[in-house]
Formats: sequence, structure tokens, C-alpha cells
Amino acid sequence: RYRIAMPTVGIQKPDLDKHLEKVYNQEQFEELCFDYGLELDDITSEKQSAEKEKGVAAGEKLSDVEVYKVDIPANRYDLLCVEGLSRAIKIFQQRMPQPEYKVVQPKSGVLEKIIVKPQTKSVRQFVVGAILRDVTLDDRSYASFIDLQDKLHQNICRKRSLVAIGTHDLDTVQGPFIYNAEKPSEFKFIPLNETKEFTAEELMVHYAGESHLKPYLPILAGQSHYPVIRDASGIVCSMPPIINGDHSKITLKTKNIFIEATATDLQKAIVVLDTMVTMYSQYCKLPFTVEPVEVHYEEDGRVETYPKLAYRERTVKVSEVNIKMGVSLKGEEMAVLLKKMSLQAKLLDEETLHVIIPPTRHDILHECDIGEDVGVAYGFNKLELKLPQAHTVATPLPLNSLSDHLRINLAAAGFTEALNFALCSKDDSSTRLRRSLDNAVHIANPKTLEFQIARTSLLPGLLRTLQANSHMPLPLKLFELQDVILADSTHEVGARNERRVGAVVYAKQAGFESVHGLLDRLMTLLDVKMNKDGSGYHIEAEDDPAYLPGRCAAIIAPGGKRIGHLGCLHPEVITAFSLSLPTAAIEFSIEPFV
Repeated sequence: RYRIAMPTVGIQKPDLDKHLEKVYNQEQFEELCFDYGLELDDITSEKQSAEKEKGVAAGEKLSDVEVYKVDIPANRYDLLCVEGLSRAIKIFQQRMPQPEYKVVQPKSGVLEKIIVKPQTKSVRQFVVGAILRDVTLDDRSYASFIDLQDKLHQNICRKRSLVAIGTHDLDTVQGPFIYNAEKPSEFKFIPLNETKEFTAEELMVHYAGESHLKPYLPILAGQSHYPVIRDASGIVCSMPPIINGDHSKITLKTKNIFIEATATDLQKAIVVLDTMVTMYSQYCKLPFTVEPVEVHYEEDGRVETYPKLAYRERTVKVSEVNIKMGVSLKGEEMAVLLKKMSLQAKLLDEETLHVIIPPTRHDILHECDIGEDVGVAYGFNKLELKLPQAHTVATPLPLNSLSDHLRINLAAAGFTEALNFALCSKDDSSTRLRRSLDNAVHIANPKTLEFQIARTSLLPGLLRTLQANSHMPLPLKLFELQDVILADSTHEVGARNERRVGAVVYAKQAGFESVHGLLDRLMTLLDVKMNKDGSGYHIEAEDDPAYLPGRCAAIIAPGGKRIGHLGCLHPEVITAFSLSLPTAAIEFSIEPFV
């Protein structure tokens, strides 16, 4: 399973006060966030953050203005900037009416056009666009505008692989715009914040050493043609998804903003464009208005107009919402609560609500989402605790029950339990253990060298724990009873978990007998006798690269299956983990005994 991390929005306190039109202290704002279903994660400053991560010197020239960091649900794209967050909160407090987002025609009556060439089909086949007219930005709203693009790129855009946003000063370019795919050696331009002209090929090399843009280069790597957007004069506006051109960059003096988004997923591009224009159209001379752009596909003659800014409609049953939320509200009460959540609702009859969902709320997909909003507006703290009407008896999984039983008895045998990360470095699992990585699950884009693969053995974590506690009184006797992850093509996800027990003894005289005795004790607890006729367990001499030759044995389970090893670790393994005394170890799977 994949977990999408909850985005965190950092907002300077003066900006927050300005947009909320009210000054809150920490406790008041924390309570307000909680009422709206959010969480104030931390209060810091740019200076404090830099000093914490990189040292005191890194924060010398940075601002020490308070920054409120708010955790935002991953699907609430409208809350990823101070404009959207403050707007939602003011509507929730009933201090502001729900804005009506409008698509307005240009004064000339002629829409700007983006002409899509057939060649783009092989790289990024979709493009959408919109124009914000008569915009007034200051340095803070400009910073927020850039930051929202960044947040969307990391979130719904999946690091620009699905959608890439480009924003341009419309007064510096001229439509119609041409979206094409060209050979990287055949077009050149000056990229954003650069002074030198590069071909697309040269640009990929140039940005290979640039930490901000380097992660996006693999999206185009290996392609024979790169996507490019030009204006009517042939000026390169952007090379999505990598960089915009410097010619059309936005400044504080920009009055008309052209927003384009190229994509491999059209629906996500529509969501991204709707989010951008609904958030920042408040700075237009006519607030919450946006000018549409026509997209002409040359291949099939299709013409689409964006942004959609669609107001979707749904009907929900009052009784169903009451059952889901455990409340007894009337339809009129629900309509008032939904209005606080930026939704419009009216009662069709005593049992049915008609709900209109604005273009800012793309997170609402089903009736249960509307029910959740009713719960948030009502206040989850007000819900009464009730016993469930259906009674069930829960029992632990047999594997977990056995694991808990063994943990208690391992502790009684004088061993201390360790709990280590399921991810580790390649070196810890292979080089330092003198083993290969044949059945390891690799992390595609590891954030740190310490978390490169899923662990295939419990020994690296136990040895790391020994290393961190080597100053403690001897002997050190540690155990861990957790899962390892092994690559397995026979499973649907290409990997499987295996529950193992591992233990180490670190002492001046840690011999084979110290872990052999532990094995016998565990087998007694598992009610497995020692014999070689197949009905019990036994050990056989066997070499393993991690263990000292002649001081290692394989553990054979009933039925003849090899389930692990025990013995004295090889001196090279001991020294590789910065240890200096003999170490005995045992590790085997407990799954055959469930």
C-alpha cells in the first residue's frame, strides 16, 4: 500500500492575520483549525527552520517572522495557499459569502488559442489554459502564487509527471500559442532566471547538477522529441515539464497572467487549472472572474474551452447522512452546515438535499464526502458516544498471537527487545553482512542512504542497535521479532512479508552455545522436539557468509525445511558495524510453527 503524506502549508503570521481580517493567538488559531478538521503542526520561522536543518550560519540572513505550519488533507487542493485557507475559514465562520466563480468573455470577443500539434501525442498529449486579467500582486501574494504551483506539483501533479504548470506574463507574448513536440537539438531559448541561451539538449545537462529541477529530468530523458509551447512569433514560453522561458516570466508589475498546464492526465489538469484560477482570481479587478482559452487539436479538429469551473450537482438522503454521522439532524439544519463548508444546499423534500459543489471542491466525489462535511461543520466533538448495534468478537491473528507469546518469553530469558526500521541501507544488508541482495525490494527514489531497500534480515538492525549501545554494561542481549520483506514474483505485488525472530549476544565470550540454548528454549515454547526423523527440528553444519566458518549451523524445521541460521558472526561483519567483541546471532522464520 502507498501512503500519501499530508501536505504542510507554511504561512507567515502577518499574512494570516491580513487574510483572515482578524488577529488570532496560537491557542485560538489551533482551536479554529481543529474545528475545521485541520491541525496546526508547528510554529517556527524561516530562520529557525534553516538553523535546525543546516546550522546557525544558514539562518543568518533569513526572516524570523513567525510561520504557522498547518497540516492539510492531501485531497484539499483549495487549502494549499493562504488565499484558499483563509477564504474557507471565513466562509466556515459565516463572515464571508461563498464566491461565485465566473468565466467571462474578453472585451474583444475573441478568445486566446492554443493550437496542439499531433506530435505532442507521444509525450504530453493534453494542454489546458486560462487567463487572469487586471491582476494586482504584491511580494507576498506573488510568493504565494509560486508556492501553490510547487505544492500542486508535489501533490496531485505527482512531481510533474502527470501535470506541469506554466505561468506567463501575457503582455510579453502574443497568441495564438503553438504546443508542439520538437527535437531537443533543434530549438533553443533562455530559460527562467538565466541569461544564456541553451538548446534543450544543453539544458538537460545544465540542470543535471541543479537540485530543484534535477528530479524532473527523467520525465523527458530518452525522448526523441520534447514538448514546447511557443507564441505566434516563435518565442519559447516553456519547455514542460522542466522550465519556463525567461522572456515571459511574471513580475510584480504583471497585469495579465496566462496559465497553461500540460498533462498526461486530462482530469488532473482540469483540477489543477481550476485550483489556480479560483485561488488567485481574487486579485483580479473583477474578483473571481477568469477569461477562457480555446484549445484546438489539429489531429482531429476538436476544440475545447478551459477552464471548466464546473458547478457539480448531487442529491443526498438526509437519513443516510444521519446514519453515517450518528446524528439526528433535519434537512434545513444540514443545508446550513453545508453552507459553512463552501457548498450550496437546498431541501427538495423532507428527505432529500440538493447540493451544488463549487469548482474549488474537487475532493467531493460521493455522498459520504458530503456527509463528512456535515460532520465537520456540526463538530465531531459534539457527537455522542454510542455502543455499536452489531456486536462482534475480535481475536488476534494466529501469527500475531504467537509473536506476542514469544516476545514475553524472550524477555523472560534475559533479552531486551529492539524495534528497528523496516528500511535499511544496501551496505548494511549486503556489504557489511557479506551477503548478496538477490531477493531485496529496492526503493526507487530513496530520500537517504539509510533507507535504500526493505530489510531482508533482522541482523543489520540488531547490529546497529548494538553499535549505538556498545557503551552499556556487558553482556548485551537483544532480540527483535518483526517482518522482513522479500522479493517474490509469485505474489501479486511482487514481494511478501515473512515474520522472523532474531537475537544477538554481545560479550567477551559470546559463543555458539549462547544462541543454541536460546533456540532450544524457543522450540520448547513452540512444543517442537529435537530429532532428525522429520517430526521435529534439528541443526546442521552449514556455512553462511555472515558467520564464522565452522561456527554456523542451519536450523531445520519439521518437514526438512531450512528456516534460518545461528552461530558466531564473522569478524569482518563485527568490525563493519564498529563493534569489537565476539557476537553470536540467531535468526529464523516462525511462520512454519503457526
